[in-house]
Amino acid sequence: MDLAELTRQYDFTGRTVVITGGTGILGGEIALALVNCGADVAVMDVNLQPAPALLERMGERAGRAMVVEVNVLDISSLRQATEAIMKRFGEIHCLVNAAGGNKPQATTSPDLSFFDLPTEALRWVFDLNILGTMLPCQVIGKVMAEKGQGTILNISSMNAFRPLTRIPAYSAAKAGVSNFTQWLAVHMAQCYSPRIRVNAIAPGFFVTAQNRFLLYDEQTGELTPRGQAIIAHTPMGRFGQPGDLFGAVLWLLSPASAFVTGVIVPIDGGFSAYSGV
Repeated sequence: MDLAELTRQYDFTGRTVVITGGTGILGGEIALALVNCGADVAVMDVNLQPAPALLERMGERAGRAMVVEVNVLDISSLRQATEAIMKRFGEIHCLVNAAGGNKPQATTSPDLSFFDLPTEALRWVFDLNILGTMLPCQVIGKVMAEKGQGTILNISSMNAFRPLTRIPAYSAAKAGVSNFTQWLAVHMAQCYSPRIRVNAIAPGFFVTAQNRFLLYDEQTGELTPRGQAIIAHTPMGRFGQPGDLFGAVLWLLSPASAFVTGVIVPIDGGFSAYSGV
């Protein structure tokens, strides 16, 4: 393969990528990266408040993007959005499932033991991360199955490899995302087409709206003891930045990874490799 061919593999011109949770911190940055690589991007989210700022950051490339209000836990909402995307762009080539997150009410603390975690909070975390990944795969995956090709990228977590203290629902849910990713990769390749690939990335510690309260003290702005422990166990000595995801995301969505399916790629600054000594 020559350099020109390699460059073409990372050119997303003429390809449509759907991103759930696309107005969030990580989803939004992935959308920006893909738009700048030539992709047509459909940003799905239930919260559209950040959308104007995201489109503004895209500049002249904003014309390649559309924003759709979608509840990833509502199959009819997903179907309507998919129809709108197909009408606008004609095809869907890639799906990035970036919708997910945790919440304080599903997190143990000195004031809230595991035995008292509210069922509603636990269900919210499971539904958002598990069903919020599976349902878009049902709707958009069907489009790919009918066409015989496509690429799905799920967002797992370091918690899927090594469950962390205090967040039992989120850790278990992300482990489920990893397992489902492998299951769907096999199902799509065997039952529909080997040209449909399903993979996941497993980010380490990136600061988001959902986990900031665990990493930084709200009053002082300093790292919490938990945040300090994470940095101490991350060989690169820092939290991840959204841009740290781009290389793996573009690779897994591009033809450069044509023989890669069913894998979960850690992006964690070495956290999973460090034993602590």
